[in-house]
Amino acid sequence: MSAGGSGIRARVMDWGIAGGVAAALLVTGLSGQRSAASLDVLGYALLAAGGLALAVRRRAPVAVLAVTGLCAVGYQAAGFDVPAVAYLFAVYAAVRAGHRIVTVAASVAVLGLLPLAALVSGLHDTGEAFARARGALEIAWLIAAGAAGEALRQAERRADEAERTREETARRRADEERLRIARELHDSLTHQISVVKVQAEVAVHVARRRGEEVPDALLAIQEAGREAARELRATLQALRDDDTAPPRGLDDVPELVARARAVGLDATLTIEGPGQDVPAAVGRTVYRIVQESLTNIARHADASTASVRIDCRPDSLALRVDDDGRATPDTAPPPGLGLLGMRERVTALGGRLRAEPRGGGGFTVQAELPVEHTS
Repeated sequence: MSAGGSGIRARVMDWGIAGGVAAALLVTGLSGQRSAASLDVLGYALLAAGGLALAVRRRAPVAVLAVTGLCAVGYQAAGFDVPAVAYLFAVYAAVRAGHRIVTVAASVAVLGLLPLAALVSGLHDTGEAFARARGALEIAWLIAAGAAGEALRQAERRADEAERTREETARRRADEERLRIARELHDSLTHQISVVKVQAEVAVHVARRRGEEVPDALLAIQEAGREAARELRATLQALRDDDTAPPRGLDDVPELVARARAVGLDATLTIEGPGQDVPAAVGRTVYRIVQESLTNIARHADASTASVRIDCRPDSLALRVDDDGRATPDTAPPPGLGLLGMRERVTALGGRLRAEPRGGGGFTVQAELPVEHTS
């Protein structure tokens, strides 16, 4: 159940208990004997107020403790010989909330005032007044209410500590797993990427020394090697420290489009709206979607043109990547890991993604991401 539903249910339960206690006190007051000097209207009002005050005992336990105690003393002084049931509930709630010293002090005060209230109500015998006060608030029931509240408070504290321990254990295991993945990525990829980058740079250097024209494909391999090395370093850093995010974002999208043009794809970029207000997580997701889309176009689409359009709205960001490749609805390829990764990123931010071939040919990737601004 959601937190909102649980809160509503708790409030309904509190009002139900408060109403039940108030009704029980009123019934007891109506059926019980009252002294000759009883003040009926005031007594009934105090009986009802003491019970109904329990409705807010979770939010204001100390205030409810004071109100129910004063009401108990008040209706005893008004001539109503009714047990202080509402006060026992208030004692339980206050001790459960951790207000033990205040509860003890209030209970001592109430126990001292009840005999005086009995005397004010018209009793002239001190022994009878103390007996009536003892009947209104038995010390044994008072101790039991406090003990029940303390027992539940301790149980809740132990449950909270156990939950914190589980969370810390899960966090530690996640950290260990990130470090393991970082080590494996470093061992398996860093060497190969470095070899590709070095070989490409050597080939470019040799070609230039000989005065030969460097092929565009070789320059693209050189740049891709450098970019892969930067991305791998950023990924490893993010895995080692989850507070450090990869640096790529919305401002780096033009670089992606420029690299796509460098390998022969006629790529265009249109950005509308204030991109400075886009959160970092949304910017990273946009960068990854554009990166994956342009990579797929270059590798698989057999396209000559591609367009990237980013529309930064006040409460959302819309992204669209189109190409004029050979994809059609009848020849749609099965979704790969790249598309799955896009969808997971978008879903994690509460957005929507649509990636499919167009009827007239070509492929479209559309994403809409919510933008939440921090004040």
